[in-house]
Amino acid sequence: MPSSDATSSPPARPLRVMHFVTGGFSGGATQVAIALVNAARAEPGFEPLLVLRRKRRTPPERLAELEANGTPFRMVPGWSHAATIWALVRLCREVQPDVLVCHGFSEHLWGRYAGLLAKVPHLVHVEHNTRERYTRWRLAQSRWLAKRTARIVGCSEGVRDVLLAQGMPAERTVAIPNGIRLEPFAAADSVDFASRVPGIVMVARFAKQKDHATLLRAVALLRERGLAPPVQFAGGGKSLHRAPLEQLAKELGIASQVAFLGVVRDVPARLMAHRIACLSTHYEGMPLALIEGMAAGCAAVASAVSGVKEVLHDGVDGRLVPEGDAVALADVLERLLRDPAEAARLASAGRARAVAEFSRERMNRDYAALCRALVGV
Repeated sequence: MPSSDATSSPPARPLRVMHFVTGGFSGGATQVAIALVNAARAEPGFEPLLVLRRKRRTPPERLAELEANGTPFRMVPGWSHAATIWALVRLCREVQPDVLVCHGFSEHLWGRYAGLLAKVPHLVHVEHNTRERYTRWRLAQSRWLAKRTARIVGCSEGVRDVLLAQGMPAERTVAIPNGIRLEPFAAADSVDFASRVPGIVMVARFAKQKDHATLLRAVALLRERGLAPPVQFAGGGKSLHRAPLEQLAKELGIASQVAFLGVVRDVPARLMAHRIACLSTHYEGMPLALIEGMAAGCAAVASAVSGVKEVLHDGVDGRLVPEGDAVALADVLERLLRDPAEAARLASAGRARAVAEFSRERMNRDYAALCRALVGV
């Protein structure tokens, strides 16, 4: 069993930290792992490595982007759990990491099995959502692995609460909030709020977790009240989730207002050009898209679910609305559209909070401190 608080002498070489995560690129877990690896490259005494589990839809352009940015990464197969585990065992034996950080469901299971077989000294499990597809068998595996895991990290206090409810050991279960790169949003303060498009941007993949439909219904209510803000949906996902939303927009008579953009690579610019960033959702861990909206200087509006409620303080640096309540969402959006001064106030406070509390550097400092504590340096 790996020791959770080793006190051995400092290693002669840099501290090697391997981050293992899905290579699907559609969720926040991959973005967090990439951010941590890139931030740790500038951390004295650290040697990070990103390991991606190949998926059928792993976009080659994203891998090329990692290469161009100099991000150290390796791929392991994903066609079967056994293939993933054994490839990761071989890689761990080659690299000899001091800490193996396994991000997200179900990668945290296969990653920790590999870490145990390869005798990695310290295993870390990072949970990125408040709701995952745990069967009784998968949960039993997670509990068994927890006994052999140095730290279990929730990306928010809400996620930590879920982990504790699952039976994870309280003394080794902690919360480290997510963070984002702030550099792409550096120009937000120079963009006059009044000059922005009085419209709404929602950055979220099309999936059961996200609640685009409630935002569409709220926009239809706004139209009845004499307001017709443009809406942009940015994000990938499956057509089986997107197509019904496109049909719903037509049925509600708002198709001309709504743009279904798919995956775009200019999210910061789009956010900084608009006044409102909305995240209508059913559940979250700690949503990066919402934090990006705040960093972009948008008035942030989101569903009051666990994870989100830690990012926004209602009426202080954004607005929270009950999950799935189109009328409440329409009421908040109407207030912000009709009162630009109030929207600007919330936007300014939200940006200040994002910069102060949700940077990639702050997140990296927390993970670096955790790894140093485990290794004893």
